[in-house]
Amino acid sequence: MLPPAFYPASGPAAFSRADFGPDFRWGVSAAAYQTEGAWNRDGKGPSIWDDFVRRRGRIKRGETADVATDFYHRWPADIQSLKQMGIADFRFSVAWTRILPTGKGSINQKGIGFYDRLIDGLLEQGITPWLTAYHWDLPSALQQLGGWTNRSVVDWFTEYVELLAARFGDRVQHWMVLNEPMVFTGAGHLLGVHAPGRRNLGAFLAATHHAALAQAEGGRALRAALPASAQIGTTFSCSYVTPARPGLARDERATRRADALLNRLFVEPALGLGYPVADLPVLSWLDRYHQPGDEARLPFAFDFLGVQNYTREVVRHAPYVPLLWARLVGAAARGVPFTDMGWEVYPESLYHMLRQFAAYPNAPRLLVTENGAAFPDHPNLMGRVPDAARQAYLQACIGQVLRARQEGVPVEGYFAWSFTDNFEWAEGYGPRFGLVHVDYETQRRTIKDSGRWYGRFLAGEQVGAGLQPGLHDSVTAW
Repeated sequence: MLPPAFYPASGPAAFSRADFGPDFRWGVSAAAYQTEGAWNRDGKGPSIWDDFVRRRGRIKRGETADVATDFYHRWPADIQSLKQMGIADFRFSVAWTRILPTGKGSINQKGIGFYDRLIDGLLEQGITPWLTAYHWDLPSALQQLGGWTNRSVVDWFTEYVELLAARFGDRVQHWMVLNEPMVFTGAGHLLGVHAPGRRNLGAFLAATHHAALAQAEGGRALRAALPASAQIGTTFSCSYVTPARPGLARDERATRRADALLNRLFVEPALGLGYPVADLPVLSWLDRYHQPGDEARLPFAFDFLGVQNYTREVVRHAPYVPLLWARLVGAAARGVPFTDMGWEVYPESLYHMLRQFAAYPNAPRLLVTENGAAFPDHPNLMGRVPDAARQAYLQACIGQVLRARQEGVPVEGYFAWSFTDNFEWAEGYGPRFGLVHVDYETQRRTIKDSGRWYGRFLAGEQVGAGLQPGLHDSVTAW
């Protein structure tokens, strides 16, 4: 049988879609760079990720997203798969350089046309589009000017968002400003493992402050340009953080510092609470990037916050890690089940993070805008893709969403990551998160068993306690 970590410590023993109420939104998510391909077609300019994947040793196996899942050409068939699976909400991002090849100035009408066709095609199939303005693919031309470390990026981004609203706001009612700013600032400017590949504390702090300003200014630009009925949100990566040695004071303090960095750095300024400097003193250095009036510009009253959770992190004090004085204790080292990304299988993390975000006194409603797991899977001799581990993970996580909702947390939607397998950033094409399998050689799509289950769940099938029939055959997924 599957490891017990799949099953929540507490929560509903059985549930169905009906338990969430008629207005709860159910969808899947995707991102432009990870799926579209056509990296230099029809006037598209290069992004920092187009540059990064061409740097030796940055991406496993030297892979690129030049083709990815070829969504740019195959979107009509893909949205038919959405329709077949009964998925009524689709979150996607716009590639900035497909609209503005150099990030500002001249508009690429062919890029506008692509997203016009996609949005119209979704609406024709009864699928609601949810548009993310920025999912990590900054134009290369803007990076040459400093990118997120240049304060002018706030204006560049605001102008880009205003253009999106003007061109698509008549049909798109659900908007997200940024995707996971902690990741593109931290992994891209401090750790150097994502584009643009910098490893500099000053670059990270500058990018952090400018992204936090752009988060709010982007929201204001959308609010000014869109109909009053439009819903505006933004998304945050988060992980439930626990101490490696509960009760040990230095581990508890390290956990608070890690939580401030991983979970609170961007949401608290948006809510008018400022940066969490008290729990992470290094953030006081952000003051050197402040200008008069910035404190008033950081907050914005979003209609919703997107919670993006995959795992928890276990933290212990680390005297040799300056500034943070903490390190993560990996799942393998703790002997607990983990996914292809090395992330612990811990569905209850989603419940805790929903509770944490909802605890802010001025928090708006919440949606889970990403949640999923990467496990090895491939078609069998019958042409099916059995991925029972992923199915069980999704069931457990959705149960945790219902648990939070039943306790009064204002969570109003769930989007699985991801619609299809795709290019997983520095990991290349190895990890597979999709509900739909992609053969990258042929671009053949196959709806996995988890995707078929998700469709049945959306059609009313109940999730019962314990294993569902057939789930025992996925032991090898571990």
